[in-house]
Amino acid sequence: MSGAGRGLLVVGDVVTDVVARHAEPLAADTDTAARIAVLPGGAGANVAYRGAPGVRLLARAGADSADWHRAALTAAGVEAALRVDGERPTAVVIALVGADAERTLVTDSGAAFRLGPADWDEALLDGVGHVHLSGYLFFCEPGRELAAVVGKAARALGLPVSVDPASAGFLRGLGVPRFLDLVSDADLLLPNEAEAALLSGTAEPAAAAARLSRCGGTVVVTLGAGGALAAHGGRVTARTPAVAATAVDSTGAGDAFTGGLLAARLAGADPAAALAAGCAAGAAAVEVVGGRPRLP
Repeated sequence: MSGAGRGLLVVGDVVTDVVARHAEPLAADTDTAARIAVLPGGAGANVAYRGAPGVRLLARAGADSADWHRAALTAAGVEAALRVDGERPTAVVIALVGADAERTLVTDSGAAFRLGPADWDEALLDGVGHVHLSGYLFFCEPGRELAAVVGKAARALGLPVSVDPASAGFLRGLGVPRFLDLVSDADLLLPNEAEAALLSGTAEPAAAAARLSRCGGTVVVTLGAGGALAAHGGRVTARTPAVAATAVDSTGAGDAFTGGLLAARLAGADPAAALAAGCAAGAAAVEVVGGRPRLP
């Protein structure tokens, strides 16, 4: 068994997304008209999808929809190592998307929060050059244990590890000091603007990225319409503007950014070019419903 390849291993989640786009504000105690779609999603799965082909995903899904999720990932070129849970259904997220394309998420983590060390197989690192951990792993005990196991195995092979903090709401529940301790060995941290502010204690994105990067590794902060920036060793090292897009749904845009950036890094792109690739992927994602734009 060996790593040091060109592939990407994503350890994270598959989710059934119920995306409800409503043109008017939600009305209490009555109906709000919406256009509703049921789509395959999940932070980890979306990253793997955008980084495909040559990507492997370890995740856990319920028997209710595991075949559907596996088929969608396989069709995109993802090697889906889905562990099927016979007790809990696949995670479900209801994404309420307003006229501004911004989304509010209501989450039932289901089988995703049961992914743990028993699901791990070191053969998953064969041919891998980078390991990405979805931040949702860190919000449940089995996931934290798995993240530690995978991180140790990756470091033993000299493989870089990235982490997407995933959710400001869940980060508050876990606690910022605990999360930062859990990801202290990460080579690359990928927060959005709100997560970077929460983790660093400062609202200015460049200052937040610089502060977080003093702990080691590189920090990339996504800024939506403001593009993205990277910091290393306490200073900003690269910036890129956003790619113009007509936004209809921001669900999964950050995941697409991560997938595009990691794919570019594995292909040898420099930091500025990798940021630009991530922004292009994020822009493509906001122009479609759900987190998976058609692959180039």
